[in-house]
Amino acid sequence: MRHHSIISRPVSLIILALALLTTAFTACSKGETYADQKEKERKAINKFLNRDVAIVSNEGDTVIHVGHINVISESQFFRQDSLTDVSKNEYVLFAGTGVYMQIVRPGVGEKLQSGQTKRVISRYLEYNILTDTIQSRSDILYYSTTPDIIDITNSYGTFTASFNTENGGGAMYRIYGNSTVVPSGWLIPFTYIRIGRQMTADDQIAKVRLIVPHSQGQANAKSGVYPCFYEITFQEMRN
Repeated sequence: MRHHSIISRPVSLIILALALLTTAFTACSKGETYADQKEKERKAINKFLNRDVAIVSNEGDTVIHVGHINVISESQFFRQDSLTDVSKNEYVLFAGTGVYMQIVRPGVGEKLQSGQTKRVISRYLEYNILTDTIQSRSDILYYSTTPDIIDITNSYGTFTASFNTENGGGAMYRIYGNSTVVPSGWLIPFTYIRIGRQMTADDQIAKVRLIVPHSQGQANAKSGVYPCFYEITFQEMRN
């Protein structure tokens, strides 16, 4: 009996070790690497580009009909005076960042010049492409008096910005951890749009649509590795 007990203990330890290794291997195989997550994001964006997307509210109303997207190159975009043809549902792909942009309206007023700083009111809708859901938005009555306000500076063509919180902060600031960091993808349009105010009934403030990969997005998108679609308006804030 004594001999039996000496043998059974190491055997049981080996069995236990094998069970733990199997559990660990199973857990690892079910987990996703960062490369896996990026590949899932890439596929989700490609699918989004090629299907007739309609963004629907919780009430079942179509908020934005995105449609089938026609991707154009930066070179074609520049040949078109840095505009996208909305009638053809064109989006330009900025290959260096992975951001897709459609200029729905180029805006009124002037472009932000080098050395200039402006305070800009932005209202947006954010749609999580992976989950097919509206994730956040400030283009609703709740945020009508507290929009997202951006302080943005053009330094020789490089734009830096932060969310201003004097009004308590808008949706992006409140929802994403009271961070004043403006997503990098949001800054890309400022090279091409004009930032002014609506002075007449015919004036139309700048409006863009963006597909933003996690690397250019807000903090949750970066940590969760998911892409977002945005529709955003920008207008100069009154002094």
